[in-house]
Amino acid sequence: MSNALTKTDFNFPGQKNVYHGKVRDVYNIKDDFLVMVVSDRISAFDVVLPKGIPFKGQVLNQIAEKFLDATSDIVPNWKIASPDPNVTVGHFCEPYKVEMVIRGYLTGHAWREYRDGKRSLCGVPMPDGMVENQKFEEPILTPTTKADEGHDEDISRDEIIEQGLVDKAEYEMLEDYTRKLFQRGTEIAAEKGLILVDTKYEFGKKDGKIYLIDEIHTPDSSRYFYAEGYEERLAKGEKQKQLSKEFVRQWLIENGFQGKEGQTIPDMSEEFVNSVSERYIELFENITGDTFQKSDTAKINDRIEVAVNKFLKEEA
Repeated sequence: MSNALTKTDFNFPGQKNVYHGKVRDVYNIKDDFLVMVVSDRISAFDVVLPKGIPFKGQVLNQIAEKFLDATSDIVPNWKIASPDPNVTVGHFCEPYKVEMVIRGYLTGHAWREYRDGKRSLCGVPMPDGMVENQKFEEPILTPTTKADEGHDEDISRDEIIEQGLVDKAEYEMLEDYTRKLFQRGTEIAAEKGLILVDTKYEFGKKDGKIYLIDEIHTPDSSRYFYAEGYEERLAKGEKQKQLSKEFVRQWLIENGFQGKEGQTIPDMSEEFVNSVSERYIELFENITGDTFQKSDTAKINDRIEVAVNKFLKEEA
């Protein structure tokens, strides 16, 4: 069994603070750089599961890296370098307090709202007569607030502007970038026989300039369907074949866990953990078209520390 990176506690030169998220540990270097270490932790239903998934962090980091490079002509992004398979170093940006969610298909949260009778999401109308997983005529933008704690909340374009979360001119730029990024992601996915169903983008500012930040088009931030058989499954009302971490959520549900009070996380056997790892590698290869190269995880924390220190020394 390979080592999983479940915890980091580095002290890099010039480090001001560190933010430990559900999956990522983000180190602030002098308000100049951010060192984002993508761990092998896995979360579902807003809960971090007790065991890490070997190579998951590498998978997410390298997919994001590939898509950041493939979209840098649309909008500048925060990435400067990836000195280690689990690490991206980038510009320190002040994040906008909204996440730009874009949906090409009626699925997930949008479908649940629709099924319950709602015909508007984040102020965007949804036509009558649609079925689960059906394609929207045009992708819809359904932003959410970025919560420091608890759940993100749906919010409309008008509310964002009225509350002063983003001014009107900048918000229109974020919308434009979001649509163009989603279009590019859709085209790249189609080349791989996939459908980019929905995703989210985060943006920030540095020196008055807007940057795309965080991850992009990974299976943790996006939903993919296999294009082959999509129409047939839709016509029969069958579930779509997905490329996302939905399979982990399904396993938890089948084992009586949905993150609710009083519920216990089921035991994650070594066999299950390895199967999830293999699934993430499969995701990587399908989404990127590249063969996954497993990194040496024997001393993964040491490996990361050496690589990041070398990068920071060269940048100093």
